[in-house]
Amino acid sequence: MFKINTSICFIFIFSFIACHNSDIRLNDIQVIGSHNSYKIPIEEPLWNYLHSVDSSQAKALQYGHITLEEQLNLGLRNLELDVFHDPKGGYYSTPKGLEIVRTMGATPLAFDKAEKLKHPGLKMFHVQDVDFRSHYLLFKEGLQALKNWSDNNPSHTPIFILINAKDQKIPGTKEPLTFTKEALDSIDIEIKSVFSNDKLITPDLVRGDFETLEAAILTKGWPELEALKGRFIFVLDEKEDKINRYLENHLSLKNRALFVNSKEGNPEAAFRIVNNPVTDFHYIKELVKKGYLVRTRADAGTKEARENNYNRFEKAKESGAQIISTDYYVPSTLFSSTFKVSFENNKYERLKNETHD
Repeated sequence: MFKINTSICFIFIFSFIACHNSDIRLNDIQVIGSHNSYKIPIEEPLWNYLHSVDSSQAKALQYGHITLEEQLNLGLRNLELDVFHDPKGGYYSTPKGLEIVRTMGATPLAFDKAEKLKHPGLKMFHVQDVDFRSHYLLFKEGLQALKNWSDNNPSHTPIFILINAKDQKIPGTKEPLTFTKEALDSIDIEIKSVFSNDKLITPDLVRGDFETLEAAILTKGWPELEALKGRFIFVLDEKEDKINRYLENHLSLKNRALFVNSKEGNPEAAFRIVNNPVTDFHYIKELVKKGYLVRTRADAGTKEARENNYNRFEKAKESGAQIISTDYYVPSTLFSSTFKVSFENNKYERLKNETHD
């Protein structure tokens, strides 16, 4: 009778698995993450006031999140952080929303008791004066929380961090400071002050010896997943004028910490943000097939959650977009809804070919 050598068999199996895993690249996975990930819900009296002024806009702001560490513990592998330029400190220390609450006869919740907003550097919240509560008022504070979590979980799947550099003028609110080239430089500086190069997936790492970043990802492809564990990839989610400022003197993102949302055909193109997987379904599929990383959204403005509508999420999964953002990795506690975005068995990451939901 033919006798199987068990030890050889196991060696063969594990060797096969190891080889198989080594073929998996960064763009072969699909992860779920959160949108405006630092955000604490607007306190009720202020939200009621905003609702009386513009009910539609107020509803769009009616969400919030647990801490970044808690989200990562759940299994989320994409986060979004908004930063405001404040080089001298104190520019955003007294949001108007606190006074609005007082004029309504209520006492606002405690805010910035440690006076962190007086420190120079990038601040992190959603909308000046009205949606200003954050688990981490300082960008660097949020980065340190991510670094600490990663140090305690060193073999984690790479984490995608989207950055919005916010300077939009909104009527009735404090005019934010503009993100000049120097202000955009400060994002890199703060990231690099917390994360060493071996904790980052940088454009230089991905480009390698290729002349451009786009040529690298379209020709060689993204690095193997196994080699990137324990790292973070940062992406500047902005429009062309701000991206061009960030690119100045850094052709193809040389020596930069962030990737950018740049349209295909540009030397720095590698990561695309296409937020509507329904209207842009075929476009996303085409980008993914070519080799770009793509982020899309499963819901927006609380609409899908209020309607328990999963169509957008289903299209996001089917599109192959590697990063799917949501406000509802757990159901809302602010209004009645069972809407929850996750993969099979409450997972938030998977290989793209694991489509049996």
